[in-house]
Amino acid sequence: QVQLVESGGGLVQTGGSLRLSCAASGRTFSRYAMGWFRQASGTEREVVVCTNWRGDKTYDADSVKGRFTISRDNDKNTVYLQMNSLNPEDTAVYYCAADSDRLFVTMCRQSVHEYDGWGQGTQVTVSS
Repeated sequence: QVQLVESGGGLVQTGGSLRLSCAASGRTFSRYAMGWFRQASGTEREVVVCTNWRGDKTYDADSVKGRFTISRDNDKNTVYLQMNSLNPEDTAVYYCAADSDRLFVTMCRQSVHEYDGWGQGTQVTVSS
């Protein structure tokens, strides 16, 4: 079982930046894909970005392309989400997720149902 703890959320103005961190424990972090999802009030949880086990292949949702970047440090068992040019539509609870049941996959998956480990979530609020 993997345990995930997010940090770095908060309140930011439109156009600002935030970096989220997610520390993992419980399984060998460097072997599985990781993702960041978000859920705005009244909506379903959706993928934002994800990365494979090595961090050399990523997926970005169209809504965040060119603004958000996922990265991972396998030595620190941590995945990051750098968010730039934030706008009010980015306001949501952000969750990191682990696809730890599948190891060494070339490409991360984008469905919420494919991830077996979840963090508690961190609120990101972008004011206009």
